[in-house]
Amino acid sequence: MAITLIGIAALSCGIGSSPAGFPNAVTTFAGRDGKLGEPFGIAVLDGNIYVSDGEKDCIWKIAENGNATVFASGLHTPSQIAFLHDGRLVVADTGSNTIRAVDAGGAVTIFAGVEHEAGDNDGPAAESHFRAPIGVATDAEGRVFVADTYNDRIRVIENGTVRTFSGSTKGFADGAAAQFDTPSGLAVWKDLVLVADTGNGRIRAVEKDGSVWTLTGGGNGSTPNSTLSAASLYRPVGVAVGPNDELFVADRSTLRFVGGVVPRIRTLNAPRRGLRDGKLSEAHFNRISGLAVDKNGQIFVADSDNRVVRVVETNPKEPPISAEDAARLEYHSESDQPSEPPRWPYDPPEQKRDIAGTFGETRGKVTGDPADELHFHNGLDIAGGYGETARLVRSETVLEPVAADNFGTLRELVRLPHLGYIHLRLGRNANGSTFGDSRFLFSFDSTGKPIGVRIPRGAKFTAGEAIGTLNPMNHVHLVAGRSGYETNALDTLTLPNVSDGIAPTIESVRLSINGKEIETNARIDRIQLAGKIRLTAEAYDRMDGNPDRRRLGLYKLGWQLLKGDLTPKTDIDWTVKFDLLPPPDFAPFVYAKDSYSGATGTTRFIYIVSNRVHGESVEENVIDLAALEAGKWVIRVVAADRFGNTTTKDIPFEVN
Repeated sequence: MAITLIGIAALSCGIGSSPAGFPNAVTTFAGRDGKLGEPFGIAVLDGNIYVSDGEKDCIWKIAENGNATVFASGLHTPSQIAFLHDGRLVVADTGSNTIRAVDAGGAVTIFAGVEHEAGDNDGPAAESHFRAPIGVATDAEGRVFVADTYNDRIRVIENGTVRTFSGSTKGFADGAAAQFDTPSGLAVWKDLVLVADTGNGRIRAVEKDGSVWTLTGGGNGSTPNSTLSAASLYRPVGVAVGPNDELFVADRSTLRFVGGVVPRIRTLNAPRRGLRDGKLSEAHFNRISGLAVDKNGQIFVADSDNRVVRVVETNPKEPPISAEDAARLEYHSESDQPSEPPRWPYDPPEQKRDIAGTFGETRGKVTGDPADELHFHNGLDIAGGYGETARLVRSETVLEPVAADNFGTLRELVRLPHLGYIHLRLGRNANGSTFGDSRFLFSFDSTGKPIGVRIPRGAKFTAGEAIGTLNPMNHVHLVAGRSGYETNALDTLTLPNVSDGIAPTIESVRLSINGKEIETNARIDRIQLAGKIRLTAEAYDRMDGNPDRRRLGLYKLGWQLLKGDLTPKTDIDWTVKFDLLPPPDFAPFVYAKDSYSGATGTTRFIYIVSNRVHGESVEENVIDLAALEAGKWVIRVVAADRFGNTTTKDIPFEVN
């Protein structure tokens, strides 16, 4: 099919530069007070911003000053929203399998579909069925287009009737027999309907006759700026049209732009999860879901996992969000705290299990090569038996459009808003048969064997329900905290009967100056030190009930300077702490060469105690002894676990 891109304005923008008049600053527009739960869909009308909230089950109306009030409530995981010309707001009410309409007074009615009944039949609006629809868009003729997400179709509602406009079964195909995979966001662009085809990682265009072509995505491009055919998208969820027919795409935590005399796709922000205002090219987002562009070209962004609405504008009206306020939103939310009785992810719920891996441990081997593939362990490994049923620790509603991932691999997982579960056969027994639970949407091959699973946005689960069975990894990797803001599960959760009366073990302490290691073995009574030293410690922890071979990572480490008579010169400086997850590229600043932890081999944790690492903060550091007066001194390394057990190791030294 020949493709001609018309109507894309001759704009040029990209990382580090923007043309005159193009919005180039990001500020947090609404949600600084923590009021929003999961902003998802977004629409603009008469200077007000309307935002759906999938966690709070409502629509917010946000005034020009950023003040948010509830406009409509009683919804079920609402997603994308759009206005009709008569002023009604159309809502993809994902959790109820319906399309809703909200009048100017906030009254909610069913526009199409049957409440809480999933299906795929066309027909009169009141009798038609959808399956967790996420996207809606309206056109000038009053038609409502629907991304019927888990039916993998684009539907249209016109004159009180629903019909399938494009798509058939899950897959990928352009042309008249088009296929989509989890289509989520829609926008009307001239005579076309644009589709954020999430599962296929593409932006698709649907013609009037329902035939489809791919606008961008599906390529192998690894650079932030590329041609449309070479571009690689991750999981686009939203798409919006600007005042000059330019396009904006919500692609996980990046804002993408399509435009130019020779159309290209460009990444506008820093491709890193987080909450940072300021220059657009340096801004951080965390799961962008919805986009809307007003008549002035301001881009409003539903920044879902940051729980805020951001605005990309030329002249910011508000100062950037402070680091303190950002941290409060990122890591502290009432909804993050479970209100149900504590339990383990197995039955019996109160039976204590072996914790086989802790938060912040290195994964991979540190060789000192910049190419080392290292990361921090982002959860708690809770051992179980092969094929044992894994159960939810708390009640949650699925919010991610693609919550289940890595089907059939050892890392098969599901990501819920506040907890993630890894190393499972989702919705399946140990023999591969399915649970028969309608919340698990399986794909099957010609022999009836499951080859994929989706768990739709809006699906509700209760604590104690089965989520899957253990695969050969023989443990649940339990991730606590919202995606991008993982926290230590031992801080966040109460696990029944868990205990730890075993203090950490410090096997050795090493000092080095300018890369040269100084001998610190027991045969040397006191070493001579001066200047700046690097301090490392090989240490590990164990918990009550662990097998003797188990070596766990520490909760925090630090050091203290004492006089020769062991009188403290300084307080303990806790330089490394694992209540929050550092970015993976911080791993070489925490773990020294020869550290290793993996599925096989001997576990070694060699911590660089002189460096400072905590959450998003890193400082490569040394201990400066230059100001010490001559005499006898002691450097004390302190290792602690989450339960308050500590161990110390002293290195006596002299300053001449």
